[in-house]
Amino acid sequence: MRWGIQAALGMLLAPLLLGVITRTKAFFAGRCGAPLLQPYYDLAKLLGKGAVYSRTTSWVFRAGPVVGLAAMLMALAFMPAGGAVSPFAFAGDMLFVAGLLGLTRFFTILAALDTGSAFEGMGASREAQFSALAEPALLLGLAVLAKQSGELSLSGVMQGISASSWGVVGPELVLVSAALLIVFLTENARIPVDDPNTHLELTMIHEVMVLDHGGPDFAFILYGSAIKLWILGTLLVGLLVPVRTGNAWIDGGAFAGGMLALSVTTGVIESTMARLRLVRVPHLLVGAIALSTLALILVLR
Repeated sequence: MRWGIQAALGMLLAPLLLGVITRTKAFFAGRCGAPLLQPYYDLAKLLGKGAVYSRTTSWVFRAGPVVGLAAMLMALAFMPAGGAVSPFAFAGDMLFVAGLLGLTRFFTILAALDTGSAFEGMGASREAQFSALAEPALLLGLAVLAKQSGELSLSGVMQGISASSWGVVGPELVLVSAALLIVFLTENARIPVDDPNTHLELTMIHEVMVLDHGGPDFAFILYGSAIKLWILGTLLVGLLVPVRTGNAWIDGGAFAGGMLALSVTTGVIESTMARLRLVRVPHLLVGAIALSTLALILVLR
């Protein structure tokens, strides 16, 4: 029941993270900003609209948003949050979750290519390139956590990470945390890798792939992106805020505070940093791979 409540809260509160990021950016810009609940209003508005499909598209274009959202919801079922353990956990489920993230990206790219638009094909190409560099950093980071905890499931890994772990393998966990933060920003199309608010044709990555989607399909994409933000945020917060007291209120409160802090941190990063040039993004991702690799070497020695 405890895990079920937290999974439901994840589905309910995921869009709120986007609202916190937006308000943080507005604060730094000296503006009032959109309401915290604006992402919910946008989803409701899109769900009430109709969808328009080009005659050049096939079932692949329509399946992309549905498959992506379904994969994200399935991945959410395996994520331990606030000290809770997923009842679906099994040895190796971390690879399964990584595969679901890849499945979402694969169908999003396919849907973009199905339009026959060279513009969307350009964005799909960039997405594939950067994800090919982000995935090794993620998998190597998970390997470090698995080695340190002695577990192969996400629930086991999170239960194995505690405050005392930072006293034993602190440098390794710092390296993994830095790598996962880069992966978090990359996978969620945030600055300094991508700008979710940009409309400059030469710099768009994720947004250009979903230009032809509208109505409920676009709502599925936005909600799936919010769930993805929650999933990767859960992994990072579980590592940085290892509160495992057994008390649901304390553990849940610490997790909620960590997610709020991560959202504010993301807004601060986007407000104080410029977006990297596209040719510099691979350097950042290779750096994340190097951090995870170094952490793995240290934990194996």
